[in-house]
Amino acid sequence: MKKINKKLALITTLMTLLFFSACNFNSNLVATSSSHGKEGVSQNSPQDSPEEEPQMWNYEDFAMGTVITQKVYGVNVQEIMEEVMEELANLEALLTFNAPGGDVNKLNENAGKNSVELNPHTIAILNKSQEVAEVSGGAFDVTVGPLVKAWGIGTEQPQLLEESDLEELLPLINYRDLIIEGNKAFLKNEGQMVDLGGIAKGYAGDIAAEIYRSHGIDSAFINLGGNVVTIGSKPDGSPWAVGINDPRSPIAEKMSNNRDYHVGAVTVVNKSVVTAGDDQRYFLYEGERFHHILDPHTGYPAQSDLMSVTLITETSLEADALDTAAYILGLEQGMEMLKKYGSVEAVFITKDKKIYVTEGIKEDFHFLDETGEYEYIEN
Repeated sequence: MKKINKKLALITTLMTLLFFSACNFNSNLVATSSSHGKEGVSQNSPQDSPEEEPQMWNYEDFAMGTVITQKVYGVNVQEIMEEVMEELANLEALLTFNAPGGDVNKLNENAGKNSVELNPHTIAILNKSQEVAEVSGGAFDVTVGPLVKAWGIGTEQPQLLEESDLEELLPLINYRDLIIEGNKAFLKNEGQMVDLGGIAKGYAGDIAAEIYRSHGIDSAFINLGGNVVTIGSKPDGSPWAVGINDPRSPIAEKMSNNRDYHVGAVTVVNKSVVTAGDDQRYFLYEGERFHHILDPHTGYPAQSDLMSVTLITETSLEADALDTAAYILGLEQGMEMLKKYGSVEAVFITKDKKIYVTEGIKEDFHFLDETGEYEYIEN
């Protein structure tokens, strides 16, 4: 196991922040023209309008290890936004890998020892995880915890694992060793660990949307660090546009222009749009990219033919798990898995800079190619 120096760790952290397109973590409520992707909002200040006049509210904060941006159309929605952020904080404490007293921490500490009672939120996520593990042939596997911890990608001390390290860790990776019975769960072997980093934000997005809908909100755009959930359409009735980032945008241009470059966008109503890619968290070592999407079968960062895959689904929870599996499986097998699962559309970007779009989303996909380096394969 080789330690990666702090300079490379800084690249990892920097790329994470750049992916989230966030340079201001101010959590104050404002109505400005700042936006995700191609969207604009009302420039009127809430205080300048009649109290009962609906308008677009913007909110930005930091939770679950990422920047959360929300655009919600309604009347005096700040209390609802704060309710959403409070629930996201609760989920973070419950689901974060190293959170003392959280469900994941409790489950991992009791691996090979005891079955533990878990919060209904955690049980719901674990059940969906196992469902996706089955349909993907184990490409998505939440028992990758020991690998995630050992690699440390996205932390200040990433490690370069060697074959001997993987020989020790791989026997611990097996989703079939996670047993769920009612409101309890159990890991069969000591040393096994669940990591919900590949699915927790998706679930959080669905919970946020559920809270807004319970308060009668019918137009909103929620972005949890790249996991986008839309409620209804924009206030004018048009669909939301969600940009799909160029996974190879030059880091210098991102830094100097304070923007992302897009290869395309999808227009959606009442859908979730979630991306998995090798540009989100990674480090470079001797010219090779080591990213955070780990293949449970090899123990290494997945070596498929993809740079990223974006899924469009009814729920963010499904998209968050399925996009990881699709990325690991690659273009052909990923497409086959999504067909088998059903009701999922996708935009695949391959390493040779070609873009493939599933049939059901073609009319709503808009090829932009802001860098002029990509080819859209329409057949």
